[in-house]
Amino acid sequence: MKYALFLGCKIPSGLPAYETSTRAVLGHLGVELVDLEFQCCGYPARNYDRDAFVVAATRNLALAERHALDVLTPCMCCFGTLRQAIRMMNEDAPLRTRVSRSLADDGLAWTGRARVQHVLPLLAREIGCDALKAAVRAPRTELRLAAQYGCHALRPGDVTGIDNPVAPTIFESLIRATGAIPVDWPRRLDCCGDPSHEANAPLSARMTRAKIVDAQESGAEAICTACPHCHLRFDAEQAAEPTPAIRTMLVTQLVGLAMGL
Repeated sequence: MKYALFLGCKIPSGLPAYETSTRAVLGHLGVELVDLEFQCCGYPARNYDRDAFVVAATRNLALAERHALDVLTPCMCCFGTLRQAIRMMNEDAPLRTRVSRSLADDGLAWTGRARVQHVLPLLAREIGCDALKAAVRAPRTELRLAAQYGCHALRPGDVTGIDNPVAPTIFESLIRATGAIPVDWPRRLDCCGDPSHEANAPLSARMTRAKIVDAQESGAEAICTACPHCHLRFDAEQAAEPTPAIRTMLVTQLVGLAMGL
């Protein structure tokens, strides 16, 4: 199994542990990761210039195609953005023509061959929970975790395709494979508040705090995340506290610990 690793902007700049744990876990499981000269996924331009957004996203996909590789990203935002760009390229012929002309200036071409995958379904489905269970050397027995999917993991459901957008189970299945216990928490599918932070910080803080309280009251010892934006928002909301109300743990850290890495 071989992928071009797309880290995006947020992980290298703010959450390098996600890269470290992803490389360690997938390397242990025999997945080969290739580093290409990727750029931003285009998400920051999405609400300002549609063409610029799609050109940025598609450039990365065309680069992966040049190397005959599919794309793997640990970032849910990048995952959703790249998948959305593919949808737009397939459905909008005039847009596809404009983007193709721009890519041609860089000697690139997009055909749609490169798939985009996120590390969560890669672990849970392509590698599989049975294979993960077999690789566990230090099961996280009795560790109670709140699975934080993140909005870009599930919506729009026909774009991301990770799981049922209103009743997902994939994250909880992965948690169980490590020996840990997923808790049932009412706000598990609510937004973490990060998209609202710059526009309305008080609203964002209320959304984040509500999720933290809900996870605690549901018996979780930590919130397990698969999105760097969610992870960093939970940490930032608790940064001023001497002791965080609840810990955060990346899904790849959980799997790595369970495998004894």
